[in-house]
Amino acid sequence: MASRKDFIDLVAPIAVKLRLEGSPIFPSVRISQALLETGGKINAWNNLVGYKVGNGVLTPYWRGDRVSARTWEFINGQNVTNVIGDFRAYASIEDGFRDQDLLFQATRYAAVRSAGSPQAQTTALQQSGYATDPAYTSKLNAIIVTEGLTFFDEEVIRMLEKLQEQIAALNERVQSLEEQTALTVIPAWAKPGIDAAVKAGLIDTPEKGSYDFYRLITVLHRKGII
Repeated sequence: MASRKDFIDLVAPIAVKLRLEGSPIFPSVRISQALLETGGKINAWNNLVGYKVGNGVLTPYWRGDRVSARTWEFINGQNVTNVIGDFRAYASIEDGFRDQDLLFQATRYAAVRSAGSPQAQTTALQQSGYATDPAYTSKLNAIIVTEGLTFFDEEVIRMLEKLQEQIAALNERVQSLEEQTALTVIPAWAKPGIDAAVKAGLIDTPEKGSYDFYRLITVLHRKGII
């Protein structure tokens, strides 16, 4: 039987990946929601967030498959058990999360998208009507704390910072290579072509060129193009 740790180990990389790709949902919130909705068990239909069929409009991630399952709802101040709900079924867990992100593009979830912290986001989820449970926010927050899920939010930040460092290092490397390939003195064999190109008004900085640049000018000159 899979443990909660196994569940988190499976879901967390997907939640982090989607956040890095621009998902508005904090990984800690996504994981806690999946834990709360499923009890930490992966269902066969890969819907870990209790997303019901709703209006039935197909999306790139949901092609109409559905499963009827027992659930409970908080109705008129009472917990009503053994309610049959129709839930969306997905080919993968990631498809389920991506479909949920499409749902969160609706106007009613504007506060969910703009939330600046996991706690603000869990509050926005309840206030937007995502779940009928009046304790939905407090349950999500408790799971986040108990399981230490903000680690995955911080992991996103670390990965972004590392990526920015890699990009900066790559840019420095490219600049260094460009400087290394640039020649500070026009080669004697290229001077006739460069003089012709300057006279024709084709270039105005002949002293700033790479080996390949001077070679091209020379070839064009010898062919009578310049």
